[in-house]
Amino acid sequence: MNRIIAPSILSADFNNLGTDIEMINRSEAGFIHFDVMDGVFVPNISFGIPVIEHVNKIARKPLDVHLMIINPDPLIGSFVKAGASIITVHYEACSHLHRTIQHIKNFGVKASVCLNPHTPVAALEDIIAELDMVLLMSVNPGFGGQVFIENTYKKVRQLKSLVEKNNPDCLIEVDGGVNYETGKKLFDSGANVLVAGSFIFKSNNPEETIQNLKIL
Repeated sequence: MNRIIAPSILSADFNNLGTDIEMINRSEAGFIHFDVMDGVFVPNISFGIPVIEHVNKIARKPLDVHLMIINPDPLIGSFVKAGASIITVHYEACSHLHRTIQHIKNFGVKASVCLNPHTPVAALEDIIAELDMVLLMSVNPGFGGQVFIENTYKKVRQLKSLVEKNNPDCLIEVDGGVNYETGKKLFDSGANVLVAGSFIFKSNNPEETIQNLKIL
């Protein structure tokens, strides 16, 4: 399965966001990643539907929208209308996860579930067959630039085993603390998609950094 890099615009320069999106368009990135935070589920507030709508006007990559919000169901249709191609909800935020996944799929987009660092992979055993992607957080969600949690490699291997047995087409995405060292180990452990924010946008040549990440 192809390796995919998903630059997180949480770390982009919002004074020059259009320029950063054009860079991603030119690059070998596969997705554009959005971290939507509500200040309730996670201790931070980021951006929402209007930013996604504006990016969608110039983006030439699928929009990978990670909803770090409570009760996401009423807003899913609005995020799809704004341009989301993939919607990720949190296992920890959804009381009726299967219903939420079906709700996402009814809009014709891909459905993904995220696990926080403390949530075991086994929690997905009864839903994995329904998913297009699983996102593993390798830091505690809410802020960029955090230190990578080493236990993530084990979780990726566990998830890879679960996916191979039940849903081989399901992508494994990892977000948090991704750099050349952690990225290589994550790909070697079985990940398909790496989300990187500050490591890309604070580098001297973001486009080249994306290319280098993809070929680790």
